[in-house]
Amino acid sequence: MKPINQTVVDIGPAEETEYSSPQLPAITRRQFIKMAATTSLLVGTGAISWAAEHSETSGDMIYRTLGRTGEKVSAIGLGGFHVGKVESDEESTRIIRAAVDRGITFMDNCWDYNDGNSEVKMGKALRDGYRDKVFLMTKIDGRTKQSAARQIDESLRRLQTDHVDLMQFHEIIRMGDPEKIFAAAGPMEAMQEAKKAGKLRYIGFTGHKDPKIHLHMLDTAKKNSFRFDTVQMPLNVMDAHYLSFEKMVLPVLVKEGIGVLGMKSMGSGVILKSNTVKPIECLHYALNLPTSVVITGIDSMKILDQAFEAARTFKKMNRQELAALLDRTKEAASAGKFELFKTSTQFDGTTQHPQWLG
Repeated sequence: MKPINQTVVDIGPAEETEYSSPQLPAITRRQFIKMAATTSLLVGTGAISWAAEHSETSGDMIYRTLGRTGEKVSAIGLGGFHVGKVESDEESTRIIRAAVDRGITFMDNCWDYNDGNSEVKMGKALRDGYRDKVFLMTKIDGRTKQSAARQIDESLRRLQTDHVDLMQFHEIIRMGDPEKIFAAAGPMEAMQEAKKAGKLRYIGFTGHKDPKIHLHMLDTAKKNSFRFDTVQMPLNVMDAHYLSFEKMVLPVLVKEGIGVLGMKSMGSGVILKSNTVKPIECLHYALNLPTSVVITGIDSMKILDQAFEAARTFKKMNRQELAALLDRTKEAASAGKFELFKTSTQFDGTTQHPQWLG
């Protein structure tokens, strides 16, 4: 999760087609219906059924199965970007260790977060036996084998570990990214070699721009006889109405047993500026979906308490509760102006820093 200009911009009215974006052609209503045919199985009572089958509670935390990996992880994940912004190492260590002591096991990070300082801070916090208590994930940007291999090793060094549990290709936000990942002498080769060497256990990818890009990545993987272990994407009360990952990608992931990592439940606070929803409602909505983990930015003990309160008070939402929440956010969400990671480049780190791609 990355900071953004807090000014909410007006990008104009929504297109008449169901989903469209500046990067990709519009999708027609007929195409949308075909792609989302299984969505009704995953929302409302379907999501309730999934959560009941894949969740368990211990203390104030919920634990869920990470897709077909069989790994049990905390349903709330600690976001690496925001904790990396904490000024002192002592305070970031206190926050991370308190999170682990209270039951959060999923740690998110990325090679590029805060110029590597997020991984450095997390590495320090996970010393003294804490590394063995968590499921550690980080991400790389490299689009060549050489750059990907270098970033993998740099991440391990910063995190002070010989392996991570999950490594993900970061910011799959362009329609041509999947081909680059799977190209000959490309980053997938580096990732597979790192896995064989014991440097990582599972492989996933992330993106926040357009669900059609995620679908293309999944299709490209299938054509290359590969199946991802996890996929990370925006899942929130606004996404349900605009360029919806929930409606277009989530059904595919659940069907294929791929672990679902939800992010941007509050859009770095911009969604809250719509004055339609509160923080814990945002977390409850994301938890109610078939998510293995909902990753949220935590940069203080107060926000850590908020995350645990959301987990402690979470109850499966029925169709009426979901409908009321979505109706409340529908108008604000219609043009994507509160999901700037979809409609602007403010969240696109590799666009602003193309050298990270290698």
